[in-house]
Amino acid sequence: MKVIKVLLCLTLVFLLGGCWNRKELNDLAICVGIGIDKVKTGYSVSVQVVDPAEVAANKGKPGRAPVTLFTMSGATVFEALRKMTTISPRKIYMSHTRMLILGEELAREGIAPVLDFVSRDHEFRTDFYIAVARGTTAHNILKVITPLEQIPANELFASLETSSKAWAPTAAITLDQLIADLTNKGKQAVLTGIKLTGSPEEGDQRENVEQIDSNVLLQYTTLAAFRGDKLIGWLNEKDSKAYNYITGNVKSTASLPCKGGGRLTMEIMKSNSKVKAILKNGKPEIMVDIHLENDIGEVQCKIDLTKMETIEEIQKEAEKGMVATGMRAVTYAKQHEVDIFGFGDVIHRQYPKVWKQLEKNWNKEFAKLPVHIKAEVKIRRLGTINNAFKEK
Repeated sequence: MKVIKVLLCLTLVFLLGGCWNRKELNDLAICVGIGIDKVKTGYSVSVQVVDPAEVAANKGKPGRAPVTLFTMSGATVFEALRKMTTISPRKIYMSHTRMLILGEELAREGIAPVLDFVSRDHEFRTDFYIAVARGTTAHNILKVITPLEQIPANELFASLETSSKAWAPTAAITLDQLIADLTNKGKQAVLTGIKLTGSPEEGDQRENVEQIDSNVLLQYTTLAAFRGDKLIGWLNEKDSKAYNYITGNVKSTASLPCKGGGRLTMEIMKSNSKVKAILKNGKPEIMVDIHLENDIGEVQCKIDLTKMETIEEIQKEAEKGMVATGMRAVTYAKQHEVDIFGFGDVIHRQYPKVWKQLEKNWNKEFAKLPVHIKAEVKIRRLGTINNAFKEK
């Protein structure tokens, strides 16, 4: 019995070798942001790497920049990253990546080859966000020094996460979600755009964050629509917001209906949508029901909020505006033959036999698909006052 116990202990010892594949921090360059652009020779890859000494807590007077940007070109993304060791003293470590920025030119030519590398490499996690550099390169986006956050990629991550919750025209898309949309025949992908405000040459200067009003800022814009893995166009702000309403991704945002002049702002506190397919004469149609619960956020028009009929009128106007905005977004998608809303996926789930007849030519079928939108808006609270104090 003792011999068996000894042998068992010896066997367990071989399972405790947890440090055989260790990576020392001193030997790694921690990547927090990666940007990929298309060039004649293949791909230009830019990697934003943290300088640990500069972001350490209780550090005194600033010296070097908190991050370093390495850029290298290669026939493939993998080759460019390996060539980067010729200019980086440490091996690039990808597990802490927060943002992947794709150049607009690359997005228009196709992002599938890039995503193959990102999804195949074992070092990448899938909790980072992906965006498209609008009107500029991914390199220019990543070289901007940002205020508030020392590490620009962390600010990009937090800003996209916050805006997707508080301002509906943006969407925080992860790698898993993007690949799922690209491989789904009944839905096309979207990604949020990001642009530069100001000169790219000034963005990487420390003076950019040493003044109250920075000359160069990074700003998320509207959504980019894809057909397959290729970017085909940009939605405007209203269409981007409508996309999130229809797909049920709105957490909170503001709407602005006001009849007879002036403006009234309603903060959307709760939003949900239901999309279902029905068959009429054997052909599918889509029914979208959007339900909103709003609070009055600001009043700049002459209305009496103490009257119930006023509240009901505002609700009806908001519902009309919601339906009109949603139909405009659907019209845009139909014109470009891109089912970004996933209506095909809804038909697939509800009527698989019908879907088999449509899926081979779904882009054309989607352009002819009848879509009906219904909105219900309820105002729950008026705030801490009823009518505007100016009226009193």
